[in-house]
Amino acid sequence: MALTKEQKTAILEEVHTQLQEANSVYLTNFSGLSVEESNELRGKFKGSNIEYRVIKNTLLKRAMERIGGFEELYDKLEGPTAVAFSTEPAAPARVIKDFSEASKKDLPALKGAFIDGAIYGADSLDVLASLKSKSELIGDILGLLMAPMSNVVGAMQGQGSTLVGAIKTIAEGKEDS
Repeated sequence: MALTKEQKTAILEEVHTQLQEANSVYLTNFSGLSVEESNELRGKFKGSNIEYRVIKNTLLKRAMERIGGFEELYDKLEGPTAVAFSTEPAAPARVIKDFSEASKKDLPALKGAFIDGAIYGADSLDVLASLKSKSELIGDILGLLMAPMSNVVGAMQGQGSTLVGAIKTIAEGKEDS
């Protein structure tokens, strides 16, 4: 059943908003999945707080044109296309990779991805899936920042941890000279 003009306008506005809010947009080819597999895949995306939906290529292209910056993905808008919108760059890639490995079908197939202004091709799934999440990066940074502090604390707890001990150590060093 064909969409009415009002339905197309509503979908266009919704997709436009999703493109503006998500910093990660993944285009996939889902053909070859059964209805049961498609529903399972949608559940996995939903469980990871990722919006995953099938959108007509022409409507998706119009929404992308309104925003700009998606030109390199236009040629990927052929055949069946489902789109994953996410604020976490690696999350959709992980879901796609885990699902395709579990189903042993290599589906859904990544057509391309737009992440923070950069375009990634169909062969980038493994690289994208290995990216660290924002919370993992923050944890790494905090660990790096905490390491020097723990070294200082360790030094203070060792020999010469008091001012008198430090002066005594310095004095002993001068006497040996």
